[in-house]
Amino acid sequence: MTRGDGDHQLLSVDFQALFDASPTPFIVVAPPNWTIVAANDARLRVTNTTREQQIGRPLFEIFPDDPDDPQADGVRNLTASLERVVATKAPDTMAVQRYAVRDLDGQFVERWWTPVNSPVLNGDGDVALIIHRVEDVTEVVRLRGDAEARDQLATDQQGVISQLRASEVALRNSEAGLRLVIDGARDHAILTTDPAGLVTTWSPGAEAIFGWTADEMVGQRASRLFTPEDRAAGVDVHELETAAATGAAPDERWHVRKDGARVFMNGSVHPLPPSPDGKPRGFLKIAQDETERRRKDEELRKLNTNLENEVLRRSHIGGKTWQLSPEILGVANAEGVFESTNPTWGRILGWSSEELGAIPFMDLVHPEDRNRTLAGFEALQRGEPVLRLENRYRAKDGAYRWLSWVAVPDGGKYYCSARDITAQVAAATEREKLFEISPDLFGVATFDGHLQSINPAWSKRLGRSEADLLARPFSEIIHPDDLASTADVVATLQTGRPVHQFHVRLLKSDGGAIPYAWSAVPDAANGIFYTVGRDITEDQAKAEQLKDAQDALRQSQKMEAVGQLTGGLAHDFNNLLAGIGGSLELMQKRLSEQGLTGFDRYLGIAQASTQRAAALTQCLLAFSRRQTLDPKALDANRLIRTMEDLLRRSVGPNIEVDVVGAIGLWLTKVDAPQLENALLNLVINARDAMPDGGRITIETANKWIDERAAKTREIEPGQYISVCVTDTGTGMTAEVMERAFDPFYTTKPLGQGTGLGLSMIHGFVRQSGGQVRIYSELGQGTTMCLYLPRYTGEMEDEVEDSAEAVPEAELGETVLVIDDEEPIRMLISEVLQEAGYRILEAGDGPTGLRILQSEARIDLLISDVGLPGGFNGRQVADAARQTRPDLKVLFITGYAEIAAIGNGQLEPGMQVITKPFQMTALAQRVRAIIEG
Repeated sequence: MTRGDGDHQLLSVDFQALFDASPTPFIVVAPPNWTIVAANDARLRVTNTTREQQIGRPLFEIFPDDPDDPQADGVRNLTASLERVVATKAPDTMAVQRYAVRDLDGQFVERWWTPVNSPVLNGDGDVALIIHRVEDVTEVVRLRGDAEARDQLATDQQGVISQLRASEVALRNSEAGLRLVIDGARDHAILTTDPAGLVTTWSPGAEAIFGWTADEMVGQRASRLFTPEDRAAGVDVHELETAAATGAAPDERWHVRKDGARVFMNGSVHPLPPSPDGKPRGFLKIAQDETERRRKDEELRKLNTNLENEVLRRSHIGGKTWQLSPEILGVANAEGVFESTNPTWGRILGWSSEELGAIPFMDLVHPEDRNRTLAGFEALQRGEPVLRLENRYRAKDGAYRWLSWVAVPDGGKYYCSARDITAQVAAATEREKLFEISPDLFGVATFDGHLQSINPAWSKRLGRSEADLLARPFSEIIHPDDLASTADVVATLQTGRPVHQFHVRLLKSDGGAIPYAWSAVPDAANGIFYTVGRDITEDQAKAEQLKDAQDALRQSQKMEAVGQLTGGLAHDFNNLLAGIGGSLELMQKRLSEQGLTGFDRYLGIAQASTQRAAALTQCLLAFSRRQTLDPKALDANRLIRTMEDLLRRSVGPNIEVDVVGAIGLWLTKVDAPQLENALLNLVINARDAMPDGGRITIETANKWIDERAAKTREIEPGQYISVCVTDTGTGMTAEVMERAFDPFYTTKPLGQGTGLGLSMIHGFVRQSGGQVRIYSELGQGTTMCLYLPRYTGEMEDEVEDSAEAVPEAELGETVLVIDDEEPIRMLISEVLQEAGYRILEAGDGPTGLRILQSEARIDLLISDVGLPGGFNGRQVADAARQTRPDLKVLFITGYAEIAAIGNGQLEPGMQVITKPFQMTALAQRVRAIIEG
């Protein structure tokens, strides 16, 4: 798009607004030390820094690598990219880059970015500045970096929600950028008129500068802004005629405010694009309030005419103003050679007075700026002052700097003052570059369906030339399904109302569609609207991720609810089974002692049914993670070897079983029988998935789980062992994998499975601090992996339970039994009384504690963990040990009061037994504990 000189005033402000409002982080650096010269608000936010901390300091001093990360390579990679930009003078797009930044506490936090570095060239074609743009893609990398991210539940959900909220804020900022172009330019008056000069639009900046509101100005002649003398001279009419004829007219003169005061405005007037039928629409006027600058120029002019200036003419190096002025001051002769200069020349440009006295002024002007500089010099020769002339002036080191000149002719000499505006020009160039490289689509369109002007992002994103996009109706590049909604939006705009947050997909040249979120502001008087669109492809992907996370959360909540239900049911069943099983055991013993026969068969059937019911409740407790585990250090390789014959017999001759044990496998600490049961279940499931035979591989390995992988697996980072069972069977669908751990869910025919196998395995492994993962493709087999925490202690000696008869008590040995279930308390008491123990009983915690605080002899406390009365079993035992420090304790439980008894970390002299249990086993355990 071509812009006239008069556009510069508006564009410089627009680009500043876009730079500050852009949701994309930007900084601008200067080679060779990569000094930061500009940073937008988005950059400050994502790096937790302030503008004062960044501007003027080297990039890598503010953003070094993490010194504690030996893998950090962000500084090296970014330096290489910046050097490529300087060498090639072309943009450099980096791959996704890991680059840690400090958080608010000064700690380095790993972040991932997609950086783009673009050059800004000076007048000699060299790289003067580099625009460094990044997008923070940390969460995308983390969410997509592992195929297992879909299992991440509540923790990841909040992160995805935070990302989507940040995306919404960025979108709103991007939409606000277009409004900032007009409303944010408070030091600029922006107005439009019809062809006759009647005001049609009036910006907030115009109201702030001139004092009239939009209601007071719209429909009035813009000529009321001109001074009476300019109106009398026809300046207002001449200005519009010049703009219509040449495409632009300068507007640098005094104007009148509503209160009668005068303001000096510097700007330009341009004709608006004609209507489709070729008729003129009117004019656009943009002007900046430069009253203060004009006042200073007037002071300088007066300075050149008063007595002090006369003294300066005669004594070129005299006076503090001359010596200390921050501006370049000089006196040139009629040939354009400086006869005297102040010290600022040397400070800014490096030239001495002697050197300047031998060089004509024009010889140091940049070749591209000589024509307009010569025009200014000719004005001086005609006796006219030059109040604002900008050009590039060569310094002694060969570099060019932008200067803004004021010069006054007097007596054949020219008295000059110049300000160094290099930084301001560079900033304007940066903002224009940002507009050019913005990924957002900015455009002006007509209500009859054509684009009038667009920024380069349209062509880059859609793969269509600017000429093609401007020539065709924009309906041809809109997705057919979005045409109706687009028509509704245009109709709303025609009523004069802006529209925000509407979604329309644009078609690329290859037929693909890109979704955009749009905002549009109408200019109904001229039949056009201004619009900005932001690519929301990534936002929609994040929305899908959020939906997946929410679905996973609901699944987790469902599993938790079912787990609580099954855990509670299993608790009650265990108490019932303990009473039934214990009673059956004693009945069998009594009948055997009395010589009665014929009942053994029926009692055996009853006891077998009790044991099967107990096994089912253990499955329910395992699923709900409420079983009481007996974790011990074990070598998984050794356990698998002891089971190998059993596993081979379980799968039959048509299936091969390979065992691949890792050399140097770490120890883990889990309940060995539960792990055996889990492994057997996995092998049987693998067998059932291969009805025609196949191969099962059981493999162990050591695993390091880093922080990111641990987050997706919902476990703590650290060292784990893995036990994986792989089959070559039918595989699983996505739906089956999603529901595999649901209780009672099974793909087997009715009667061939309870649906508790995998849910039990999942509950056991999670309760042990590990995780279970499924890897499967339909028709390609399945791998089930158990991840169990590494144990760094030593192996413990294994003690086998004895099957001998109930051992007898020694004289006087006393056991206190506390249980709120009377049948269980009665059975325990009867078995132990028969073994010779003296028994004390209590039905709740407070009653038992009173007995423990008495003088009675108590050799062992047997207590249920869950007790009524306000004290659980562990609390009773701890309170009793205040007065009986050597008290031995056996906890009994049918539930997972693991937290109450120490999560497996019992104190010396404390043990636990799980309901239901055999009475003989209880008596043997009592004897072993008492004997120590």
